[in-house]
Amino acid sequence: MKTTLSIQKIERRIQRIKTQLAALGEMRPGSLSKQYNVCGKPGCRCKDPEHPQRHGPYYQLSWVHQGKSTTQFIRRPFVAQVKAQLATFKTFRQLTEQWVALALQAAKLRLEAAKEAAKNASK
Repeated sequence: MKTTLSIQKIERRIQRIKTQLAALGEMRPGSLSKQYNVCGKPGCRCKDPEHPQRHGPYYQLSWVHQGKSTTQFIRRPFVAQVKAQLATFKTFRQLTEQWVALALQAAKLRLEAAKEAAKNASK
């Protein structure tokens, strides 16, 4: 009986996670970094011997999908949108990890309950 209550509690938590997952918006994997470049033109501010000032920042998005590493430059007006998508993906990953952990817990409890039932049936 106690196992049944625990499994039901786990299933309710999984259902809440599914609801949260369904409410997620746009997402994308990866990380966003700032890049500063030196152009190499003679006399440019980035080549100043006393106070060099690199060009940038340029925002670069990097991610791996299906084993393929990709990078993409993101224009400044879209940085906030991309950061929000990255945060949503992080939430997605956390929720799915919780779901898997709970599913494993429930499977273990079901197996223990089945073993206990078989043991009691053989008595």
